Amino acid sequence: MYEELLHRHPRNPILTAADWPYPANTVFNAGATLLPDGTTLLLCRVEDRRGHSHLCAARSKNGVDEWQIDPQPTLMPDPENYPEEVWGIEDPRITYISELGKYVIAYVSYSRGGPGVSLAVTEDFQHFERLGVVMPPEDKDAALLPRRIDGHWALIHRPVTALGAHMWISYSPDLRYWGRHRLILEARRGAWWDANKIGLSPPPIETAAGWLVLYHGVRQTASGALYRLGLALFDLDRPERCLRRGDTWIFGPEMPYERYGDVGNVVFPCGYTIGPDGDTLNLYYGGADTCVALATASIRSLLDWLDRHGKLDVSGVDKWHEVELASEG
Repeated sequence: MYEELLHRHPRNPILTAADWPYPANTVFNAGATLLPDGTTLLLCRVEDRRGHSHLCAARSKNGVDEWQIDPQPTLMPDPENYPEEVWGIEDPRITYISELGKYVIAYVSYSRGGPGVSLAVTEDFQHFERLGVVMPPEDKDAALLPRRIDGHWALIHRPVTALGAHMWISYSPDLRYWGRHRLILEARRGAWWDANKIGLSPPPIETAAGWLVLYHGVRQTASGALYRLGLALFDLDRPERCLRRGDTWIFGPEMPYERYGDVGNVVFPCGYTIGPDGDTLNLYYGGADTCVALATASIRSLLDWLDRHGKLDVSGVDKWHEVELASEG
């Protein structure tokens, strides 16, 4: 028997298009945060029948049911002022920045050039300041770390480059201009579960041991892509340095709402909340690009599993050296 680290909620799926106060094709891939009064807010990706997505907030006192959903879209694409959003906005990750007293939302802006990474800032999830596209296509799966690293903000994201679809980190003094790009975790080669491409799932979780990262890996099979989750740990002060990486996936599509939908065989978390005990992880994930579901875990158990099963991973560091050498030569 494999060790079960993530436990599905018996009420799953907790949100579907049938719950929405206006017409929607699917509802999935929700960013999550706890508001000051303890309310859980999910910023859901809502796709219409054109295939275009926008974001809509749902609030719940217990994070499970009795959701209060905004009667109209919370954040719509604005292609007139932000042409990178012409085909929709998708897959938000929310980070609360205590230094700013604001939430920063990293989301995918879908343009004619493909998916890019955009940022928006809000205090109340009613009024938003767009910072625009910060990582051009093709790039996605982005989230901000909640505090500065050596005076700079840090963003983990997943560009597609000549090296493949791997996880990178970039730094900025002001959230608008980004540099010091570093490859931090590489999709493996061969028959691995995460051999085709990888990407950040929810924002990193800060622990005493390091930044705990849940990432998704995509394996191409004869029947299509298969999305599953793995674990990695990164250094608190040097988040480009991977300390441990698990070889095996820890959570994959098993239930009908994960296996069957608009895109089958997908579990895709974009957000989490942490319980009052400081250990319970409430992970909100998209099932088959069709619904929102919930799984719970113990952060201590995830770290313990990585300690027992993880290995030092230097693939990103080694590959970055190759890039540096190639640029010099």
